[in-house]
Amino acid sequence: MASLKELKNRIASVKATQKITKAMQMVAAAKLRRAQEAAEAARPYAKRMNAVITNLATGFVGRDDAPLLLKGNGKDQVHLLVVCTAERGLCGGFNSQISRLAREHANALLAAGKDVKILTVGKKGADALRREHGGRIIDRIELRSVKQIGFDIAVGIQSKIMAMFAAGEFDVCTLFYSEFKSVIQQVPTAKQIVPVKVSGQAAAPAAVYDYEPEEAEILETLLPRSIATQLFSALLENAAGEMGAKMAAMDNATRNAGDMINKLSITYNRNRQAQITKELIEIISGAEAL
Repeated sequence: MASLKELKNRIASVKATQKITKAMQMVAAAKLRRAQEAAEAARPYAKRMNAVITNLATGFVGRDDAPLLLKGNGKDQVHLLVVCTAERGLCGGFNSQISRLAREHANALLAAGKDVKILTVGKKGADALRREHGGRIIDRIELRSVKQIGFDIAVGIQSKIMAMFAAGEFDVCTLFYSEFKSVIQQVPTAKQIVPVKVSGQAAAPAAVYDYEPEEAEILETLLPRSIATQLFSALLENAAGEMGAKMAAMDNATRNAGDMINKLSITYNRNRQAQITKELIEIISGAEAL
């Protein structure tokens, strides 16, 4: 049985931890609003970009003169997995869910006889995948020093991916991140970004357009921009998801600390009462002996 002093010290320690988790919850709540607004503001642009590319790419389906980023290099052997996670922990299962989805995808590709390369964006993704796929991690991009996610960061990652594709280092690239739904729901998502996968159907044009320059030349410019846009959107979604998950995790930690304090306080009071009773019995027994 723990002594009264040990129980008192433990209660003080849990109270100090509770203050920290409460402060972290409030900080995450403040950051969540800005991150959520940024993620939601980027969605219409990404959606419109996809619609424009869909309309332009419809005429190039099955054509040999289609841009390389659209038709691919004709091979499907080497896969690059871009895994985007947070730089820090204490956000529940946010990082582990993304890493688990990437790990399952990599294992499925390896079982099918494919080659897998991994590019991690965020420290936690590299840490989670290092044990099983450490030898396949070709590069790690850490954003610990970045205060606010900017489009230039996405462009830098996109340039690295484009350089690798141009050098023939991979055939297919898949992006892994967590789509922000709400504070308590973040959905791990896998999206193919190279070759650019056109989603949806082209809308029926209200008029016939003549493009200047030609559609192929426009696509050559828009397709790399689309990849950067998808990366930027993924980073913003991750930032919002991380803050939401951290807010929920710290709220649960604060509540658990409160429950622990209550239980320890009850135990402390019972032990203290038992000790006082024992001392009174000893005093009375001594007086009766005299």
